[in-house]
Amino acid sequence: MARLKVGVLISGRGSNLQALLDAAADPAFPAEIVLVVSNVPNVAGLDRAKKAGVATATINHRDYKSRIDFDNAVTETLKSSDVEFVCLAGFMRLVTQEFVEHWHNRMINIHPAILPLFPGLDTHQRALDEGCKLHGCTVHFVRHEMDSGPIVGQAAVPVLPEDTESSLAARVLTAEHKLYPECLKLIAEKNITITGNGLTFKQAPQTTEEIICNP
Repeated sequence: MARLKVGVLISGRGSNLQALLDAAADPAFPAEIVLVVSNVPNVAGLDRAKKAGVATATINHRDYKSRIDFDNAVTETLKSSDVEFVCLAGFMRLVTQEFVEHWHNRMINIHPAILPLFPGLDTHQRALDEGCKLHGCTVHFVRHEMDSGPIVGQAAVPVLPEDTESSLAARVLTAEHKLYPECLKLIAEKNITITGNGLTFKQAPQTTEEIICNP
């Protein structure tokens, strides 16, 4: 079976990108990273991609008069590399409805919280402020509404009494690195059917105490 051709959008250091690159380095993994696009020049994530032998592109959003012009440029760049599926990995731009519609059911994001709890920013401090005993991350298909869409999988970590925002963030990030490749694998294997705002699996995925995928 041909591997799914994936483009990854980043804005910074690219630690989740690295997790995807590491997974895709195995020829048996059902997806390959064919292009990494950053909206910020010279970020560390671009160096990670180059080291892995993956093509890169920088499309500076500051060079465009409107969000739609920028998003159109990103889409054309992805299409030029025959990208079939998009992963957002620390991409710090709100995409337009047109972009979401073009990549409908072909784009996922990883969010540092157990959605629907804590959409948006500052998720770790908000979890601490609310006294949560569990926190974590979510991989979901992208919809126009921020941090919404069918949930592919979630990972949970404990919130410890001595946690600070930075210590909790580090624990969640470790979970993200495990969850994102697993969710991409499920999609690339065509194990998922999306219906409305939910999804079903053709074959129940394996889960651990840390990673829970929708049944």
